[in-house]
Amino acid sequence: MNKDNLEDLVARYYRPLEVVVSQEDDGKVVRNILDRRLGVSRKLLSQVKLTEHGLTVNEERVYTTAKVSAGDVIRVRMEREESEDILPQPIPIEIVFEDDDLLIVHKPAGMIVHPTHGHYTGTLANGVVYHWRERGERVRFRPIHRLDEETSGLVAIAKTSYVHQQISEQLQAGTVTKLYRAYVYGVPEPITGTIDEPIDRDIERPHIRVVTPTGYPSVTHYEIIKSFSGSNVGTGAASVKLKLETGRTHQIRVHMRFIGCPLIGDKMYGSEELVRADWEEIVGRQALHAETLGFVHPITKEQMVWHAPLPAEMQRLEQLLAQNKEK
Repeated sequence: MNKDNLEDLVARYYRPLEVVVSQEDDGKVVRNILDRRLGVSRKLLSQVKLTEHGLTVNEERVYTTAKVSAGDVIRVRMEREESEDILPQPIPIEIVFEDDDLLIVHKPAGMIVHPTHGHYTGTLANGVVYHWRERGERVRFRPIHRLDEETSGLVAIAKTSYVHQQISEQLQAGTVTKLYRAYVYGVPEPITGTIDEPIDRDIERPHIRVVTPTGYPSVTHYEIIKSFSGSNVGTGAASVKLKLETGRTHQIRVHMRFIGCPLIGDKMYGSEELVRADWEEIVGRQALHAETLGFVHPITKEQMVWHAPLPAEMQRLEQLLAQNKEK
């Protein structure tokens, strides 16, 4: 391959996925080898085989049913894409980790992850697309999961469809670690527990989620980190660590309300009877933070874990709660 052809490949495609055919796979077809060795989906294969260099063996274009020999090199190349419908904006983003395949950011509260109707700018996507443009990268914005606008913390963004597929499968298998910190009214009992209650849309208010017997299976594990139940704290409060087994919309907020411990500052799922104006004012939003995220990197196969420290407003809330407890 000459220099011009190589430069064209680099400009047009992401770094290829590569498999060297083993003796064990001698005589087998490409599709089966890629499925077993890399977990490449049939949907992705159907896309890449349409391009000249999308699926090759020893740099020769092949079909997914082609048989290969030991020592052959199979390469899968995905065409570079861009989010042409997202306006790049110079919005500061806090990057926790980035490589050729993956971006992990610490999203602040008050920021939407992806443009929606009525919110086309000022989102995390606008800032990330600008960041990539500045680096000269052609990448499509693919968030693997999302956080509510008023929730802070870690968000994972895949740079290729393969990486998105692989981490999404880890999410479905329940092997992704997602730990949250919340501050709630009341002190949950027992101090550790599991909330296994189905969730679905409220029939009369579709933007609201509720626990309902006909809902989707939803499981949240919680553990009290610290309780604040001094004599002047009224109903008390607690700092809680939460782990999601499923990922329903508003799951933590709905489940904590269901057990009588709604999040401090949660305007949608809070309780008027429990509101403490000073607590609500200090945090200024729902007191929920995605502080730990971990999964196996789809390319390096390394188990990776990232942490995001508590934002300043949640640290101030804890200080206020601790002061009240001491009174």
